[in-house]
Amino acid sequence: MLNERQRAIVKSTVPLLEAGGEALTTHFYQLMLSENEAVQPLFNSVHQQTGAQPRALARSVLMYAKHIDDLSGLGDLPAQIIHKHVSLQVQPEHYPIVGAYLLRAIREVLGAEIATDEVIDAWGAAYGQLADILIGAEKSMYADNAQLEGGWAGVRRFVVARKQAETAEITSFTLHPEDGGKVVAYQAGQFIGLRLLVNGKEQRRNYSLSQVADGRSLRISVKREAQGVVSSHLHMQVREGDVLEVFAPAGHFTLDDSDKPLVLLAAGVGITPLMAMLEKALAAQRPTTLIHCTRSPALQAFRTQLIELAAQHSHLQLRFSYEQEAATHEAAAQDAQGVQVATGMPDAALLQSWLPAQRDVQAYFLGPVGFMRLAQTVLRDAGVPKAQSHYEFFGPAQALAA
Repeated sequence: MLNERQRAIVKSTVPLLEAGGEALTTHFYQLMLSENEAVQPLFNSVHQQTGAQPRALARSVLMYAKHIDDLSGLGDLPAQIIHKHVSLQVQPEHYPIVGAYLLRAIREVLGAEIATDEVIDAWGAAYGQLADILIGAEKSMYADNAQLEGGWAGVRRFVVARKQAETAEITSFTLHPEDGGKVVAYQAGQFIGLRLLVNGKEQRRNYSLSQVADGRSLRISVKREAQGVVSSHLHMQVREGDVLEVFAPAGHFTLDDSDKPLVLLAAGVGITPLMAMLEKALAAQRPTTLIHCTRSPALQAFRTQLIELAAQHSHLQLRFSYEQEAATHEAAAQDAQGVQVATGMPDAALLQSWLPAQRDVQAYFLGPVGFMRLAQTVLRDAGVPKAQSHYEFFGPAQALAA
């Protein structure tokens, strides 16, 4: 149990975390991932190389220390972490491993004069409190997933029924359960976890579900990343008829049930979970504006499908922005009902001009961090209530304000 003295000690380390938290978490990951194979599959090596994972953890640790007296101040951060953990099947036995390396990193980075035994004990108690919260929430979610119709616990084997190239960079995989059973009615916007063996090494990854739940299948749409071990394996090695090991859907970035007009903003492969949201919204006859920013029409996933949907649904308005000139494609798209096209890098003026006049909307945005910061600013300046503006990150949870 974390006592008042320990809370005060944890709060006193906030300035140290603000100044050197990323150095601490980088050292933590280097220690743990080089010395303990048991947890290696849970972490994306690309996120280590880019520094995204250490930055995200540094921010999470700092936020936890700042709000140690009132964890409600953490907002959606615990939910983001819990859903990511569930999709990768993090288990209670993983927590002591992580905790031991975190405390060791604190001692080694800050030094024994600052990271005294009392400081280490305080952070040990703080970590134990957080671990208990996460373990309890994850245990409950695992149990709920297993009890749902079409749900499951642990791994379930799915056959690749269809592999379809959406662009030169993005490929969709439609998966059917090998056991022939039903598939859980997941929420639009959620993702699944995959467990694969790549070059003899276990890897686990999250991928958004890019179609609305149909009770029979799952579909993910994966961008091949230059350094992506798993995305490259899926693109180059996995074929129709192959079997993939799948963890049950998770994720709290999900479409609301209101009848408010909907705004979906995406850049690049950020369109994938929004496709499931779009399908659900159209079925409910919900007025929807979808804005998709990509480098070119050739690299725009689902472009043809989106234009066809706009022709079929008068309550759908499409707005496409292409960084590269695409005059011939502009003309073709402009001929479709409800479609507007612009070229060049998207800016605040463009995105705001594309928002519906009604600003009491539910908005969802996803893409690279720079785009999401732009979208967040545009929605805020347009008067969209903060509680009605939703976003998710690829990779580790982090803050737009970071």
